[in-house]
Amino acid sequence: MRKIILFLFALALAPWGQAQIQTPAPSPASTLNQMVGLTEVTVTYSRPSMRGRTVFGDLVPYGTLWRTGANANSTVSFSDPVTIAGNEVKADTYAIFTKPGADAWEVYFYSDTNNWGTPAEWDESKVAAMASVPVKKTPWPVETFTMTVDDLTNNGATLSIHWENTTVQVPFEVPTKAKAMKSIETAMGGPSGNDYFSAASYYYQEGLDLSKAKEWVDKAVAMNPDAFWMARQQSLIYAKMGDRKGAIEAAKKSLAAAQKAGNADYVKMNQDSLKEWGAM
Repeated sequence: MRKIILFLFALALAPWGQAQIQTPAPSPASTLNQMVGLTEVTVTYSRPSMRGRTVFGDLVPYGTLWRTGANANSTVSFSDPVTIAGNEVKADTYAIFTKPGADAWEVYFYSDTNNWGTPAEWDESKVAAMASVPVKKTPWPVETFTMTVDDLTNNGATLSIHWENTTVQVPFEVPTKAKAMKSIETAMGGPSGNDYFSAASYYYQEGLDLSKAKEWVDKAVAMNPDAFWMARQQSLIYAKMGDRKGAIEAAKKSLAAAQKAGNADYVKMNQDSLKEWGAM
């Protein structure tokens, strides 16, 4: 009996007992990342090949909703709101469905990406945008289904679909100008209250120049008078510098703001400090 048990144990540990067969996927997955102006665009899809088949009008019938690729939904993600065919599309991930035609395609950006193939029930309320775009014939065949982001400018690009001898392109616009202007205005306006607070907190934690930390935390509190966490940090910096009166004043300000905001943690921390400093 003992020999049988040992044999079965050895059999379970044999390398060939854990082997897994690996074969290439018929429609390999692909991910494309592209910056368009200041907006990140990510396209994820699977890539079937023609393999001698007639694709459009046969394998992919005209006038019928198509998953646009193979396997799980082909998707496109935008890191900022974009404009497609006059529609503002919020920053999110969208399934790409199409309805191919001989001369033009309808391209749909669908908010539900959890379909394998096309949705069992089409929901118009989930269509973030639809673009009707003309078919362009390519001078040579594209064997493997391909999606690209082309015609890049600072303010937009085209989402392109290529297969067989067909190319369709969907233009979209990105909010580069608005983002750039906001960035410029922020930079030219100088550091924000959060910048001053972060710098002051770092100097305090690392035991660096406390006079600088005080200068910065004072500016942060002046710019954000209701930020109880900033006034709390101000009180700690004052206390570490030996300014008990200033520390108590800042702690009382933080306590009042924390009570108003309903933040029990900061209420307790300030009360504990005020007791320690003889103010309660």
